[in-house]
Amino acid sequence: MQLKKTPVILALTMLCLAAAPAFAQTALPAAPTTLTSQEREAALKQFETTRDNFLKSIAGLSQKQWTFKPAPDRWSVAEVAEHITISESTIFGVVQKAMASPAAPEKREQVKGKDEMILQRVPDRSHKAQAPEILRPTGRWATEADLTKAFDDSRAATIEYVRTTNDDLRDHFFDHPVFGTLDGYQWLLAAGAHCARHAGQIREVKADPGFPVPVE
Repeated sequence: MQLKKTPVILALTMLCLAAAPAFAQTALPAAPTTLTSQEREAALKQFETTRDNFLKSIAGLSQKQWTFKPAPDRWSVAEVAEHITISESTIFGVVQKAMASPAAPEKREQVKGKDEMILQRVPDRSHKAQAPEILRPTGRWATEADLTKAFDDSRAATIEYVRTTNDDLRDHFFDHPVFGTLDGYQWLLAAGAHCARHAGQIREVKADPGFPVPVE
């Protein structure tokens, strides 16, 4: 025997059918997670501090001081500064490559704890490393002023990106030759830490006994 549909049952049926599309809409993917205010502020502080320390380390040098090499196989201040400057744009390019790749939140476990590792290990000059060919100095800038402007422009662009971006840096990844998989934010930290590392190298050159004394 077929049951008659009462007005109440019909009303409930229509309500469920009407609600179905609304429930389907709530199943959309979660919105990207942007940087926290703490992450953004930490990165900005690192970029501003390492910028200031680097520029201070190369300020006021004579041409002899700028080009002095402690040994034939060691870099001058000019060469270290060039390496820092070319690395700025190169590393930011890596961040852009990471953001152009598909989001992979399942990789988050692989990069846990690497923020602090980068901040501690990259500036540590007790561990030496060979720069890849693309980042080695070749005399790209004719003068210290030209190099300084190139660095300032590159760092300013990076700082502006960190200050304003809504990119989901924590869900996009690119492999580092030493640290393995890093997320986009960690690559930014690596850029600042790399600058700090080589500002330390500049201080080593200036501390060499043969470093030219300033002319009175």
